[in-house]
Amino acid sequence: MKRKLLLLFVLLFIFVIFVAIKFFFASQKEKGGVIKILSSPTSTVFIDSAALGKTPYENKIKIGEHIIKLIPEKTATNTASWQGKILISQGTLAYIDRELGENELSSSGVIFTISKSPNKENKDGGELFVESEPDGSIIYLDNDEKGITPLVLSGISKGNHELSVYNPGFLRRTQKINIEEGYRLNAHFKLAIDPSFKKISEEDLVNATIAAALSTTPSPTSTAGTTTSGKPTITVRSTPTGWLRVRNDPNVNATEAAKINPGDVFEIISEQSGWYKIEYSKGKLGWVSGQYVDKK
Repeated sequence: MKRKLLLLFVLLFIFVIFVAIKFFFASQKEKGGVIKILSSPTSTVFIDSAALGKTPYENKIKIGEHIIKLIPEKTATNTASWQGKILISQGTLAYIDRELGENELSSSGVIFTISKSPNKENKDGGELFVESEPDGSIIYLDNDEKGITPLVLSGISKGNHELSVYNPGFLRRTQKINIEEGYRLNAHFKLAIDPSFKKISEEDLVNATIAAALSTTPSPTSTAGTTTSGKPTITVRSTPTGWLRVRNDPNVNATEAAKINPGDVFEIISEQSGWYKIEYSKGKLGWVSGQYVDKK
């Protein structure tokens, strides 16, 4: 009788171990996130060299780094393919949207992934990390200029926002995003060349400056040429918006004080971390970024 009980106990123990192992591997298999891929034109989706379907594509994917490749359908013979890497975190959505042109320069797209915020002290809102191709693109969040890529923005309120990235000579790209508290949304933008863009030459800018000088009377602090005081000056270059913001402090989050125009010239009062302090109007001082000015 004791042997039967012992044998029954052993069999029960083995069964429990078997169920536990099966449950463990099943739970490990379920770990991962969701990937969603859109493209124009329709393309075949390869994940880690395996063809898994066509765009639009959405499915579960394991945690870790994966290689994604999009090959346009045969009907799109003049369209370039795309390949990139993506990092998947547990329980998150990874989003890829690509517009495939004839070559890399005419192609564009975005990649969004989510990760836990590395800044544990930041408890108010979420974070946004924006990078782009090309680097140095202007970031707009809810139509407010925030700086240039690559850039990390903290303390963003939870909920829906509009994110835009622009670089002169490239087509602006805008996406709707959702921010979660305690998480960082990683955004990678690839901008396409703007075929209609014509870069303003130095000669054109000089001619425009001379024309402005002949048609208007310069103010004491803003002239169309070099000031007579002999102090260093800045000249406002052409900007994506057609004007340049003057801010109350030398950073992109400071309050806007005024707007100045391309071709305006100002004496430099002081300089700090790539920003110039100017007298933009009589008795009124402010700061402008050195990104869109030429120092003389």
